[in-house]
Amino acid sequence: MNILKSTFSTKYNTAPFSKINTEDFKPAIIHCIEEAKSEIDTITNNEEAATFENTIEALEYSGEQLDRVTSIFFNLNSAETNEDIQKIAQEVSPLLSEFSNDITLNEGLFKRVKAVYDIKDTLNLTTEQQTLLDKKYKSFSRNGANLPEDDKQKLRAIDKELSQLKLKFGENVLAETNAFELLITDESDLSGLPEGAKEAAKQMAEAKGKQGWMITLDYPSYIPFMTYADSRALREQLSKAFGSKGFKNNDLDNQNIVLRIAALRYQRAQLLGYNTHAHFVLEERMAETPEKVQEFLNDLLEKSKPAAEREFKALENFANKLDGIDTLQKWDSAYYSEKLKQELFNLDDEKLKPYFKLENVIDGAFETATKLFGLHFKEVNDIDKYHEDVLTYEVLNDDGDLVSIFYADFFPRPGKRNGAWMTSFKPQMVKNNVNERPHVSIVCNFTKPTKSKPSLLTFNEVRTLFHEFGHALHGMLADTTYPSLSGTNVYWDFVELPSQVLENWCYEKETLELFAKHYETGELIPMELVEKIKESATFNEGIQTLRQLSFGLLDMSWHGIDPTSITNVKQHEEKAFESTQLYPDVTSNCMSTAFSHIFQGGYSSGYYSYKWAEVLDADAFEYFKEEGIFNKEVANKFKDNVLSRGGTENPMTLYKRFRGQAPKPEALLKRAGLIS
Repeated sequence: MNILKSTFSTKYNTAPFSKINTEDFKPAIIHCIEEAKSEIDTITNNEEAATFENTIEALEYSGEQLDRVTSIFFNLNSAETNEDIQKIAQEVSPLLSEFSNDITLNEGLFKRVKAVYDIKDTLNLTTEQQTLLDKKYKSFSRNGANLPEDDKQKLRAIDKELSQLKLKFGENVLAETNAFELLITDESDLSGLPEGAKEAAKQMAEAKGKQGWMITLDYPSYIPFMTYADSRALREQLSKAFGSKGFKNNDLDNQNIVLRIAALRYQRAQLLGYNTHAHFVLEERMAETPEKVQEFLNDLLEKSKPAAEREFKALENFANKLDGIDTLQKWDSAYYSEKLKQELFNLDDEKLKPYFKLENVIDGAFETATKLFGLHFKEVNDIDKYHEDVLTYEVLNDDGDLVSIFYADFFPRPGKRNGAWMTSFKPQMVKNNVNERPHVSIVCNFTKPTKSKPSLLTFNEVRTLFHEFGHALHGMLADTTYPSLSGTNVYWDFVELPSQVLENWCYEKETLELFAKHYETGELIPMELVEKIKESATFNEGIQTLRQLSFGLLDMSWHGIDPTSITNVKQHEEKAFESTQLYPDVTSNCMSTAFSHIFQGGYSSGYYSYKWAEVLDADAFEYFKEEGIFNKEVANKFKDNVLSRGGTENPMTLYKRFRGQAPKPEALLKRAGLIS
């Protein structure tokens, strides 16, 4: 199959997964790089004076084919990888990093971009064109275009090494996850585990050709065991295996990789004239500076810590009273929290699960999008997919026009990394007067159906599905001219607003009535359970807030300082966690060595943005509640000013246009029960 093109002869120009051979990728990517280079040369060598059209727009639309092929390739590397794909990723990542540097360090090209930038006030540009021009200019100035030649070479070397280290970090985490198996042969060791989880564990063992029940570090296996299994010794074993990923001084150890990534990011920032990596990153964020982030995190810490300590004490007393536990350990956290929640609210996740059959929850998310934004989802079977589990949909508006293609991939498998994420296979843009519609995907890891039960979700998983679907709506409803400003291409601390705001609908009676029906009887979820879900929403919110803040503070501790003197990852981490620690430390465990968000993904100096976006989402949802959660007018304001506008304007400008005011943190603190 020849994948050397951005347009495929498929329905809606979708990716022809079944016709792509893994060995096609490397030559295709090399070919696309060469083609993109020649497009750049055409712009650079143009003898006409530089204009917005022949330089900035031409640059924006260059490399379209390369972007298309690499998005397909790297999405597969996350969701359906194998050794061959990983090997190719290691080989092509430096080439892509080198090509990216070829652009930003190209003096002739930068001269033309700067020539347009210098006369921008005379060009009568639209707001979106101004944003694009600023973004293109900064992509050069922030990535070394003004550096002397020897420093440019240093930058190239740093970027090349970073691209390989980040991949290696992720591969090690995935390999450690896949390497661990807890085979249980004595059924009494499964005491407390729900029937569905036992059945899934039996199925997993059978799939591996073994007798008994198998527990793995994949979330659908790990989380139920940590939440319900009565065997404290086995919970400890599992927790230590989970917490020691990349921290075993073996071939898959990530300690030196963490130290090297942090040091290289710092060197890179210094080379570009920034104090630290965080200063570099935050210049392009709503938060603007590391000082503001620290202030934001510390302010929330001060407000949530007393509640967290009270909650922790209550949990400790409860565990002591129930089982005589003197010291609560990390592997007791989910177990006793669940037991205490059941006692306080008489709310058992297992009793809720029959009302959350995956297919019904998907329909509920779709129905929510229909009521809010007039979208209609039609499952189709004539679009190619990369795995049989993937579901494919046409997304249409009220007039029957195509809005987006949507892929949904819900179950764990060996070639897929843990967690949940949204991504895209093709961006939205307007080119040659045609509004190209996006191809959007969400990837999750939910419990697979068993022989006797469909896939039944915990309430937490329902929230996860709505969260990723919120990101997907941001991608689907994109309506901008330029691909680099489209959909989720926004400031990183704004990107979580659409996803986190949609989670709020899960708690509302009007939404739950759309889909929370018992999978066997069709009975609607009893309203007292809905009330309990709402009541329990703030259960242990202080502890949860402290946990999120600890991750944000750890991130800043690696990236908001000069990390070059750090030699011991574990010791550094302990210091970063001092102000947020509730549980005793576990010597064999380390967070940083498996903290993929910041060492593999795009969240370095940005983990705080989850909490930042919570302030926005609580404030935004307050507006919906004032007017009615399915109020069309508010939904249209959200669609027109946030979801469809992408990164075309400063996010605070967009937010204020939707809300009529700046966000207030009180809404979040009130919702979390941290203030009355």
